[in-house]
Amino acid sequence: MLTVDLPPEPSSATRARTLAREQLQASCSGDELDTIALLVTELATNAILHARTPFQLTVESRPGHVRICVEDQSSDRPTIRRYESDAVTGRGLALVERLASSWGVDTTPSGKVVWCEVAV
Repeated sequence: MLTVDLPPEPSSATRARTLAREQLQASCSGDELDTIALLVTELATNAILHARTPFQLTVESRPGHVRICVEDQSSDRPTIRRYESDAVTGRGLALVERLASSWGVDTTPSGKVVWCEVAV
């Protein structure tokens, strides 16, 4: 299991993606790694852009799936928004909804955890 605390800055999304790939490279196929990397990037980017707080990434390989969690210190719940096809933002959670086996948001005493699972 990987757990890492990251600051709310753009480079943290890249760091989160790299760490997740390194953690799972021996246990996942290339396509699975690509999907997981994209989902980690989207969840981390949402924490950076919207929560604007430090966040914790957890990536855990479980039998049959990988669970990705991003915990931040904002109680604002994410929502899927529908944007025009030429918009340059707003597709993160739509990608999570489409690519993950399941996803959700759990509240914590200090904020929330946005999580998703990917079948492997």
